[in-house]
Amino acid sequence: MDKQTIVRIASEFVQTEINYVSSDKALNEELAGMKIFDEPIFAYGAADDEGFQLLKSPSVIGEHFMKPREWLPSANTVIVYFFPFTDEIRESNRKVMSWPSNEWLHGRIDGHEFMREFSLFLNSRLNDEGYKSLVSGLDSRFKSTGFTSNWSERHAAYICGLGTFGLSKGIIMEKGTAGRFGSIVTELRLKPDIKKYNSIYEYCINCGVCAENCPAEAISTEKGKDHKRCSDFLDIVKEKHKPYYGCGKCQVGVPCENRNPKD
Repeated sequence: MDKQTIVRIASEFVQTEINYVSSDKALNEELAGMKIFDEPIFAYGAADDEGFQLLKSPSVIGEHFMKPREWLPSANTVIVYFFPFTDEIRESNRKVMSWPSNEWLHGRIDGHEFMREFSLFLNSRLNDEGYKSLVSGLDSRFKSTGFTSNWSERHAAYICGLGTFGLSKGIIMEKGTAGRFGSIVTELRLKPDIKKYNSIYEYCINCGVCAENCPAEAISTEKGKDHKRCSDFLDIVKEKHKPYYGCGKCQVGVPCENRNPKD
């Protein structure tokens, strides 16, 4: 399997019914059949990239972070992918900045299920072709406590060359920041991508619009993001829309919504 095959598999998966809101789940009739994601972008990093060791620093994630070869000793490559939300989902969430749109809630929750199914599908294809692989975030060893975990899709994306962090702690890429991540650790040896940046916040223009948009006032240009305030707001949303929840105001109506603002 090569990079072109992986991209083809993803392009075909985007066309399957799981990428569309089903009528039985639609929060209102008009949303039945709504497409969730556009085609993804990928990045490929070496499993032994020194950046993964740096994530064990207490100032980044901590010793509990597991490097790719702690998940899979024979790993050669980390595949990271980002599926951007469709225009319909992004545009809907710009209309009222105090509360997430129903379209966005579908993107957050049904989109999460899509990411799970795609990750398992691609992982299965890799294993079927003889390359041991695993999805760290779905592995039985994955642990998330508070606001930290032993694997991070965002940090893996940064290390593999997909993009850099922004003020809201999202990743800014060529297709912006509004969407969802996934990753696979695999024996398959693919050429690592060349990083086009040198620093962790290189693509962020520090405009502060994400802070202005945040209904929880959880982001500031001086202190960055307060994860507790963000989480508390999400809990309020979930109380009203359970099992749906989300917000995403820091990802829409901003210069980095669907592009790299430095380009």
